[in-house]
Amino acid sequence: MNYPGHNGGPTLEPGASWRRHCWSAARSALLPTLPVEIVRLRVRRAAELGLDYRTYAGFRATSGHDIVAFLFSTNALRLIREGDRMAPADAAKLAALGGVSRLLAAQPPLDPGLVREGLAGQGVAIGAAARAPGLAQTWSETRAALRTLLAEGGQPAGAVVVIGETALERDWVAAARMAGFLTAARYFGGQTAVGGI
Repeated sequence: MNYPGHNGGPTLEPGASWRRHCWSAARSALLPTLPVEIVRLRVRRAAELGLDYRTYAGFRATSGHDIVAFLFSTNALRLIREGDRMAPADAAKLAALGGVSRLLAAQPPLDPGLVREGLAGQGVAIGAAARAPGLAQTWSETRAALRTLLAEGGQPAGAVVVIGETALERDWVAAARMAGFLTAARYFGGQTAVGGI
């Protein structure tokens, strides 16, 4: 029980180990009963999203939602200057994504519209693009900027995964209550992008 002055530590009430045992038993009893057809559908969905099954299942279990969109930062796409292009293999992966929206947060000084056009030239359709929240913005301003971008893309925050590179971008997940975060290296498999045109 939480009350003023409680530090949130483990309960000292009797029966804590029994409750922990019951929770563990219920959890383990639930997992093996997942029908094979559902597992197959989820494996297929993970492949559509360009994720391994374990990562996809982790996001589903944590957020309680299917992934409906990815929010890519220009850092993750290795787009640093105007005119930079994604690595062809990375652009092909994004273009091939099925059943998911692609959103873009452009780090200054990049113009979101120009980056979106450049990506379209590589076959990557971006649903919505905006300037990325920066260091000078407060937590509330960051949340508002991200929620505006998600609303423009028509996506619920709890079903969006951020693909980024920096700790600041990782914090977007908590600020806007999104589903999770992956580094670009993990998502793209360690491939690097090419420089300017």
